Amino acid sequence: ACALARTARAAVRCQATGTCFSAHAANGSYAEARNACGRKRGNLAWVSGEPELRLLLEMLAAEATAPSLFWVGLKRNASACTNTGQPLRGFSWEGVDGGAAPQEVPAALGRWAKEPVRSCLTARCAGLHLAAAAAPGGGPSWGWKE
Repeated sequence: ACALARTARAAVRCQATGTCFSAHAANGSYAEARNACGRKRGNLAWVSGEPELRLLLEMLAAEATAPSLFWVGLKRNASACTNTGQPLRGFSWEGVDGGAAPQEVPAALGRWAKEPVRSCLTARCAGLHLAAAAAPGGGPSWGWKE
């Protein structure tokens, strides 16, 4: 999986399970980022739990200047509505194992830098936003952002 944003250089981090994340310098749309990952034989990154999130945040915080927005595989289809009762607000992960990414995520992953627009009519994408200020406890301050 890869996350794309404006970074100084590419970085790669892997988990013991063999799942790897990479960050690449880019300044483009969600579709352009998805295509760029595909050319690298990957997909836009998705996060199913806190271990993946920690790995991704550590990598991105070390490589990026904050604030930064990284495209990940988080998308809400036009037929889906914003749902404030769900951690991902009606968004879901796309492009993993033929679209088999887990749709249920831990509540801890439901942090939004800015709440998404309430809609049931248009497809929307979201990225991982790193803020300039550190979070309490010293880690990077983050949230999803439409």
